[in-house]
Amino acid sequence: MTFTNSAELLSFHWVAYSIYAAMIISVVAWFGYNLTRKDAKSVFRIPFYWYMAFLVAGGVGHHIFTYNTIPWVSQDIDRHNIKPDAKYEFEIEDHKWIGLPKQIVIQCGQTVEFDVHSRDLVYGFGLFRQNGSMVMQMQVNPGTDVNGILDSNDILWTFNHNGVFDLTSTEYSGPEQYSENGKDLMLVKDFVKVIGCRDNGGIQ
Repeated sequence: MTFTNSAELLSFHWVAYSIYAAMIISVVAWFGYNLTRKDAKSVFRIPFYWYMAFLVAGGVGHHIFTYNTIPWVSQDIDRHNIKPDAKYEFEIEDHKWIGLPKQIVIQCGQTVEFDVHSRDLVYGFGLFRQNGSMVMQMQVNPGTDVNGILDSNDILWTFNHNGVFDLTSTEYSGPEQYSENGKDLMLVKDFVKVIGCRDNGGIQ
């Protein structure tokens, strides 16, 4: 079992957690049923304990057996051994992107490093699909080192699906990010374009 992007992972977890939630609700129903029976007996019997143990094991096991199938987890753990295919570095100040290219074109399968520096506030760096769902995001914290160099906030990401993605800040950094009519002033439309993938993802 592998996932190539966050949308696939979200779909899998939606199904898994829906089933898990239904099973937990069944415990409440079981308990309520036993309470309302005229010949009610204690629900704390061996089958009940086995069912609870199954739920606990299933919930924990779900995360143990799926965490390493999330592509960016293993990539982040081993990032010191990974050389990105491209690196983009820019800054944020006063709710404005500084040094931002008009558009980044990425070939399918490329691993890209985004390195963002904040000069004043806590911001976010998030890429979004055209339907509004999130591709990825990271927090961008301000600060400098002992030499006065802005602290780095970086993330590695491998793109395995074609698409055009918008950029905006994903952290609330004050009302200045929005105009009086609610327009996001930090939104950059069509900032990242990924090409060269098969229709179902992956390199052609």
